[in-house]
Amino acid sequence: MHRRQLLSLAGASIGASLASPRLGAAQGQRLLRFVPHADLAVVDPVWTTAYVTRNHAYLVFDTLYGMDAAYNPQPQMVAGHAVEEDGRRWTLTLREGLAFHDGTPVLARDCVASIRRWGRRDDLGRTLLSITDELFAPDDRTIAFRLKRPFPLLPFVLGKTSGLVCAMMPARIAEGSPDKAFTEVVGSGPFRFRADERVAGDRVVYERFAAYRPREGAAASGTAGPKIAHLDRVEWKVISDASTAASALRAGEVDWYELPGADILPLLRRGRDIKVETLDPSGYIGSLRLNHLHGPAANREVRRAMVAAISQADVVMASAGTDPALWKAGVGFFCPDTPLANDAGLSALTGPRDKAALRGALQSAGLSGEKLVFMTPSDIQLNNSASEVAADALRQAGMNVDLQAMDWGTMLQRRNKKEPASQGGWHAYVAFNTGSDMLNPAVHPLLRGDGASGAYGWSEDPAIERLREAWFAAPDLAAQQAAARQLQEEAFGHVPYIPLGQVAQLTAYRGDLNGMPRGVPVFWGIRRG
Repeated sequence: MHRRQLLSLAGASIGASLASPRLGAAQGQRLLRFVPHADLAVVDPVWTTAYVTRNHAYLVFDTLYGMDAAYNPQPQMVAGHAVEEDGRRWTLTLREGLAFHDGTPVLARDCVASIRRWGRRDDLGRTLLSITDELFAPDDRTIAFRLKRPFPLLPFVLGKTSGLVCAMMPARIAEGSPDKAFTEVVGSGPFRFRADERVAGDRVVYERFAAYRPREGAAASGTAGPKIAHLDRVEWKVISDASTAASALRAGEVDWYELPGADILPLLRRGRDIKVETLDPSGYIGSLRLNHLHGPAANREVRRAMVAAISQADVVMASAGTDPALWKAGVGFFCPDTPLANDAGLSALTGPRDKAALRGALQSAGLSGEKLVFMTPSDIQLNNSASEVAADALRQAGMNVDLQAMDWGTMLQRRNKKEPASQGGWHAYVAFNTGSDMLNPAVHPLLRGDGASGAYGWSEDPAIERLREAWFAAPDLAAQQAAARQLQEEAFGHVPYIPLGQVAQLTAYRGDLNGMPRGVPVFWGIRRG
């Protein structure tokens, strides 16, 4: 598949439908206080796909390439690149003057070590490394790839915002154990992480990195372009209670509330000097992640019955409210209103729900009272609301659901476990991905069948993998769409996870903030007044 074909899909329309006193002025400090959707449980951006860690990563770390608002890769830390030997050799040249927060210069060998560490864990990163014969640093500013075959997606893969961030860090950190998340945070981005001021469950602090050199040229867009920090300090204030967070925003005690719940939006819209806007036009797409190794969902027929038991409309209305402008049901495995979205297999979602028939299907599949351990993060309203509705639907279908509430950080740690639930594992949980993570098979983190080496849930289906490769090999959009229909049809048969519908991503902030981002929450470019 040609790079321009992937980017034409990525750039297509996503669908338009979708408490301390402030200190900034008093201390002469350009301060922004932000309420994230969850606490920062993991600081290593190569260790978790959690969006809160990704958002932290873009403050602290820089990337070789960024993604503009149209999802096109643009040089970021690199000044440019050369492609030779019929596409099998890529030479990337770093910009001059790049420095890490510890005062050491960014060298090509740091980047090589960072790419290798990221590539061992990221889905597309593994693909890139698998076709790389040699990755090395000929000198301090040059990164070289020798590939087995042409790979025109290389800038896209190194700069994508989906999955794990390919963050550049010192080699001494990147060369540590790949099986352990690091705790020392040293990047080269526009802000430094203040580990000495972090209070777990309460506060995360960043300060402007004076030695950062923004890229010259075009305006900032997405995670690409000049990252100019107009703020001296960014404080994340963790407030899990929506009413408390909304009150703090209305009172001016915080400046930006990342993801307010649907029930609190009317209150915020009535507030003076508060703006409520779309953060990401691709919205959030819910999914019920299922464990394919243990428990009831390891049975394919049970998974298919679970699809029929859950109403997407009920889930998204619980998460986003009854206003139909804020949600969409009948959503398959691709982001709605994008070129690959299709109706193949959707009857599994839209057919009538016969409770007696569902109970019979579960019994026929061999399910007889086996417990389904369903994790839910009680500190994230969006996920928790969807979890409660989905769990109730499964109970009504006859499943023995054990809904276990925990904080988001604990759930992230527990979902790594491949042991049975009786040994601390799990069977199901709800998560939300941005629609831009589900544009196509290249970036889709869940539409896989690669088993134990894949994403949480560890779905194994060779047919999904073959159809994914067929999409990559498709010569044009029509062929890509045909492959996507086959892929969705197979996914509804195998059920790697259960799609739960799409909700709007809305954010709220004080009216004196300008330059607010669209897409990934980033903090460069934001000004006061």
